[in-house]
Amino acid sequence: MPDRPLQVAARDKRLDVFRGLALVMIFINHVPGTVWENFTSRNFGFSDAAEGFVLMSGIAAGLAYSKGFWTPTWAAARKIWRRAWTLYLVHLLTTIWAIAISAAFALWFAAPDLLHENQVWILFQKPLGFLIGVPALTHQLGYTNILPLYATLLLVTPALILAALRFPRTLLVGSVLLWAVTGQFRLNLPNFPNPGGWFFNPLAWQIIFVMGLLTGVALKKGRRFVPILPWLQALTAAYLLLALIWLKVPVVYDTMNHFMRVLNQDLGLPFYITAFDKTFATVPRLLHVLALAYLLSTLGWVRHLAASSWAEPFALLGRHSLQVFATGTILCFALQGVKDLTGDRFLFDTLLLAMGLSVQFGVAWLADRWKGEAAARPAPKAAPAGPATAPQTAAHGTA
Repeated sequence: MPDRPLQVAARDKRLDVFRGLALVMIFINHVPGTVWENFTSRNFGFSDAAEGFVLMSGIAAGLAYSKGFWTPTWAAARKIWRRAWTLYLVHLLTTIWAIAISAAFALWFAAPDLLHENQVWILFQKPLGFLIGVPALTHQLGYTNILPLYATLLLVTPALILAALRFPRTLLVGSVLLWAVTGQFRLNLPNFPNPGGWFFNPLAWQIIFVMGLLTGVALKKGRRFVPILPWLQALTAAYLLLALIWLKVPVVYDTMNHFMRVLNQDLGLPFYITAFDKTFATVPRLLHVLALAYLLSTLGWVRHLAASSWAEPFALLGRHSLQVFATGTILCFALQGVKDLTGDRFLFDTLLLAMGLSVQFGVAWLADRWKGEAAARPAPKAAPAGPATAPQTAAHGTA
């Protein structure tokens, strides 16, 4: 049995703030063709908001659920599996709405473009396979496919937490080995009725989630999984700077990409080390998100900024990430349909994004208010024992 912590770490506001920022960037990226895409994180490094979101989901899972496994119970596992079931239902809801919005633009606005994007068109080409694949999670529409990844990872999270509490280094090594084997043999879950596999391959992306989970479990025990080391801060900062220069300086971009091709084609290094493939969470992307997370987590001014009033709107989004993500996913399909009708216009696109983000902030505010009211509501008093109280209890409908 693992040692129980003497102190339990409080909820770190940085996690909510950065999850909120990731949700904003995911929404902007999911309405393609706006100038604001150029200012999201994917333009300044190899990873993007999706990697950050999955890493932070792992941290959140470690913080939220690991206490229940200090003395393991089935109730603790069921809590996680209920969350996975909720994610599955939300995924189906967002998928149905995405199909409905695509059909509505074709039916009422003579704008069928959405029906030919984001894998919706499979419904008409392979209708029976589509109807099987959607509930089976083998067919996922574009922009809706991160929740199946998260739900799948949550199914095995009880076992991951047990391993993180008892054998954290063994879990880390096992996760790295699974990631490497997945890349080496191109393993993936099926993508029926189409060939190929999941865009967010759980067998590869588990390494990002596990890194986050190990971090969250350690934080719950009042310590860091990776300590603050000056040389590691310098190394991660250097890698982030290299990625930025790589992307932004054309001569460096061409030179380094040629170098990576040489490593792969001439020296025989596997593609998951030299490529920038998102499905298999290849080395450049993986190291980038880990370096970014480590460096930001070691800077004191980041903690102070996250605790400020300026960051509270993003923390609000992060506290209710599921509701916000689901709302943003539905909105992004609607806004794509509008853009198909209007084209690319800076002021109009800005207004569309502002309206969409306003709706998401409204959803988060309502969720926060309802949660606060539920927490403030006094618990019902238990009726005193005895036969004399039974009729009165039944009469008030509380039996």
